[in-house]
Amino acid sequence: MLADALGLGGPAWLVQEAGNQPAPLITAGLSALVWAVVRSARGRYAPRLPGAGWGALGAAGDWLLLVGVLAVLLTVSGGAADPAIAVAGLAPGLAVALLVSGMRRWPASARRRFTVRRVLVVGQAAGVDRAVNLLNSRTDHAYKVAAAIPVGTTPLSCEAPVPGRLAAIPAEDDLSTVLGGAFAHDADLVLVAPGPDFADERLRRLSWGLHDSGVPLCVLSELSETAANRVRPSSAAGLTLLHIAPPLRTGPQPVLKTLADRTGAVFGLVSLAPLLLVIAVAVRFTSPGPVFHRQTRHGQHSRPFTMWKFRTMVADAEARKAQLSSVNEAEGPMFKMRHDPRVTRVGRALRRSSLDELPQLVNVLLGDMSLVGPRPPLPEEVSRYDEREHRRLAVKPGLTGLWQVSGRSDLSWQETVSLDLWYVDNWSVSTDVGLLARTVRAVSDGRGAY
Repeated sequence: MLADALGLGGPAWLVQEAGNQPAPLITAGLSALVWAVVRSARGRYAPRLPGAGWGALGAAGDWLLLVGVLAVLLTVSGGAADPAIAVAGLAPGLAVALLVSGMRRWPASARRRFTVRRVLVVGQAAGVDRAVNLLNSRTDHAYKVAAAIPVGTTPLSCEAPVPGRLAAIPAEDDLSTVLGGAFAHDADLVLVAPGPDFADERLRRLSWGLHDSGVPLCVLSELSETAANRVRPSSAAGLTLLHIAPPLRTGPQPVLKTLADRTGAVFGLVSLAPLLLVIAVAVRFTSPGPVFHRQTRHGQHSRPFTMWKFRTMVADAEARKAQLSSVNEAEGPMFKMRHDPRVTRVGRALRRSSLDELPQLVNVLLGDMSLVGPRPPLPEEVSRYDEREHRRLAVKPGLTGLWQVSGRSDLSWQETVSLDLWYVDNWSVSTDVGLLARTVRAVSDGRGAY
């Protein structure tokens, strides 16, 4: 906290002093205080759990939030400070925060045994299968399944070693069986999936034994796809309660997101104008038809809008779609083909590099889309949505998002929906910053783009 405060306040004072800004010491001190409060409120000084947080990307998100807060304070107070000089004075504070974040993460990343947790999953078969399959299907966490101990005689469908089983009713050997499995497979964490035959007093007694033996315990919640920063534990009458914060729909962060969208769209269109012109010429003179492909998509709250893209297919692609329905390679309502014969030679290169999406900056500028959000669906896709899938439309669709940085067309329909729903419920400005950074890597390798 001291490094953050001094790293931002010191340079801010020097820059404002050099720029002859009013009350530079007071302004710098207030900026440093707000910076420390923002970082503290977002849990940057708390002990880190394995795999938690965005690391250095979190610092960038915090800094954007700081700029937004200070801009509001400057407007309300009627201050005469030069915004350009103020932002320049805050920039070194971000560099210091990034450096500190890197230093905090380096010792753990240098010694993998402190970041990768070997997990022994214990619980009823259905809960064990669900936990093991989900942990094994993703790599964006620090937990590796070492083995599983089911309760009862129901066989497991997951592929995990089973060093033992617990009886359907509480037994004296519960602790010895779990400890034996943990030691045999070198597990450093026991993850319990509670169920009717494994809860309350039985789980409590197991926790006593594990803690007395120095083995950490983690209890799996039935609440899935909820970001940790939305969950606040408390207790009442001996009960452990989890308070779930609602998704961000109002307040300063949505306002800051809108401001960032419009500013980013203007900057992108102006800075990329030469590239856009080159692409337009290439599309126009390599295949007959218009430069742009306009398509009706559904946006926030299922409102239709016209989405712009560079044309990557032959002019009569929509008329040919019905002929290709039998070879659709995508699940659910989407249509995807890895080697779609309607795609032009230039269009294939544009799709692989995602450059065909750049005209959507116009949609962002108009407010139909956001820089980050779920994939904008077609009307025929929306007509086949169930209640769960309709929740994807609770926020504006995005130019990029979790779907785009996690495999794009290589993902199944259900994986795509799950990623979009996670974003809808858990987005924040810092999340958007992280996704924009990951988009650069996703576009560079072109995985799943066709």
